[in-house]
Amino acid sequence: MNDKQSSRRASGRVTLADVARVAGVSPITVSRALRGERAVAPELVARVKEAAGRLGYVPDPAARALASRSGSHVAVLVPLLSNALFVDLIEAAQSVLRAAGYQMLIGITNYRDSEEEQLLREQLPHRPAGLIVTGLQQNKATRAMIEASGIPCVHAMETTTEPGIHAVGFSQREAGAALTRHLLARGRRRIAFAAAQLDPRTMSRREGWQREMAAAGLHSPALEWLNASPSSPALGAAMLEQIAGMQPAVDAIFFNNDDLAQGALLAALRLGIAVPEQIAIVGFNDLVGSDQMVPSLTTVRTPRREIGEAAAQMLLALMRGGRPAKSSVDVGFELVVRDSS
Repeated sequence: MNDKQSSRRASGRVTLADVARVAGVSPITVSRALRGERAVAPELVARVKEAAGRLGYVPDPAARALASRSGSHVAVLVPLLSNALFVDLIEAAQSVLRAAGYQMLIGITNYRDSEEEQLLREQLPHRPAGLIVTGLQQNKATRAMIEASGIPCVHAMETTTEPGIHAVGFSQREAGAALTRHLLARGRRRIAFAAAQLDPRTMSRREGWQREMAAAGLHSPALEWLNASPSSPALGAAMLEQIAGMQPAVDAIFFNNDDLAQGALLAALRLGIAVPEQIAIVGFNDLVGSDQMVPSLTTVRTPRREIGEAAAQMLLALMRGGRPAKSSVDVGFELVVRDSS
């Protein structure tokens, strides 16, 4: 009778203790080796993994949660999965967390505070080992639950100076200001701000645009085009048609997301509006296809993969009881100047 058959006959499933016996190590060493902890010697890790593979061992998440008072998964709450911005972030975070033995459970908030709160209420009873949430604008109930749970939490996509809050991102406000300064430096004076979704990060970009326009003595509420509908190329095309008819005429449009700007560029081509000669068009996030538009789109490249990796690394440090060197990490952004401005 082999090891696998013996252990199954005894308990009905292969246990961590079975793996420890076959590998000739302690159960705690097996647990640490399979979680990817660096303190375990490489030769022991190899021996444990060989034994686990031979026995067909599959870790029991419920047992691990009961033993450690936390689970082997990380809850990640993002607004959408239809936006490449958050897909990139999730993929990068997963590569870090899986290598450390954690799985991700993803919740979609649809940009609604109430949905984020409900998702968290559903997740906390399952004892996640950690949390990654989007942004810093959680409602009071959500913030209270995070604090009371004691579960390590990292906020992605923004930075903060608030004590006790861990965050990885960049200044949305400064990115919006940098894009506006670029247009002003190109001689543009009637610069419209066109935005959809109107989530907190969009409104921070608007604040950056407002600040630079006001400093130049050029801000006017008439230049703000805000639409709470989901962002899309079709909406961007409709916005371009409306804004192009303004009097006095605008000479630039800052779209808060690339999909809006891409739709606007296609509409301009259809309507015979010369870009950038008549109207400069810029976007935000440097989404797929922006460099292939005609003309190619000027935008802000946001480091979402870097944010995902750094947020996961920070969370790992917190889950292991460590203290990250910085509680808020600014990964920066990049102004990408192309032909549309």
